[in-house]
Amino acid sequence: MSEKQYNVLILCTGNSARSILGEVLFNTLGKGKFKAYSAGSKPAGKVNPGALEWLSANGHSMEGLRSKSWDEFATSDAPELDFIFTVCDNAAGEVCPLWLGHPATAHWGIPDPAHIEGDEARRASFNKAADQLARRIHLFMSLPIDKLDKLTLKEKLSEIGRIQD
Repeated sequence: MSEKQYNVLILCTGNSARSILGEVLFNTLGKGKFKAYSAGSKPAGKVNPGALEWLSANGHSMEGLRSKSWDEFATSDAPELDFIFTVCDNAAGEVCPLWLGHPATAHWGIPDPAHIEGDEARRASFNKAADQLARRIHLFMSLPIDKLDKLTLKEKLSEIGRIQD
């Protein structure tokens, strides 16, 4: 019997930087156990150049990445989501669509690297954001997801989001 693949949605208001990094990192680190998507409540319409630079510098594919609305994931033909993570404080406070499948949700706030002034400072900020996301994803992947009840799982996801890196 094959292992279940979990669908993950990473949300941020603009879906141009942190959520894009989260999508790529989940898909890379998840090694087939997770299929990640990203979206935003008010998509910027393009991926942030700093995110593209970080992805390229770290050997990640940028194929198929785009800034998109969370509305794409609230339709009847959208993938059924198992987990939703907000990575910016604005998205965490917004009223979300009704998600099919009643996914577990948590806020994993990451400071926005996209608005940092200066090339070196911006690169460092993108590195830090990616490191924080990767650490949280690794912690999440170490959980015995299929053995935890919904309440315990929700607590664990929230604990991961509160970790200060």
